[in-house]
Amino acid sequence: MTESALPARDPEAATPSRPKKLDADECLRLIAPGGMGRVAFGACAGPVILPVNYVIVEGAVLIRTAFGGPMDQDLRSGVEGCELVIAFEVDHFDYAAREGWSVLIRGGAHHVVSDSEHAAVVSSGLESWAGGERELYIKVVPVEISGRRVSRF
Repeated sequence: MTESALPARDPEAATPSRPKKLDADECLRLIAPGGMGRVAFGACAGPVILPVNYVIVEGAVLIRTAFGGPMDQDLRSGVEGCELVIAFEVDHFDYAAREGWSVLIRGGAHHVVSDSEHAAVVSSGLESWAGGERELYIKVVPVEISGRRVSRF
């Protein structure tokens, strides 16, 4: 978003506050409803950031995507049980109120292949906003969860 697209700053408004760190429980509470987020990972051609739909199930991030797509190809190590570390980010900003939050999760990502994991993912109701076949599920198990809340930016 460009600076000109932001609402005009009120000169009488309080001085912007410093970002407040959020603990892991608050971060998970904020992203628990699911929705839209972003994944970042090292692809063969360089770093990639993609928008994704997600749900949280038992503390893990579940993403629905396409076989043969960037996440499928670049997160497939060829080594059984190997998890590549990726970043997952969700944020929400109210530009009129000049406040918001951001949550960042880093963790191992793997294709959901076991029958029990697949059944849990399917029952979660995770839908993809993108068209086409989206029958591949990626699970991100958090190793690090961090977040920040900002106000009067």
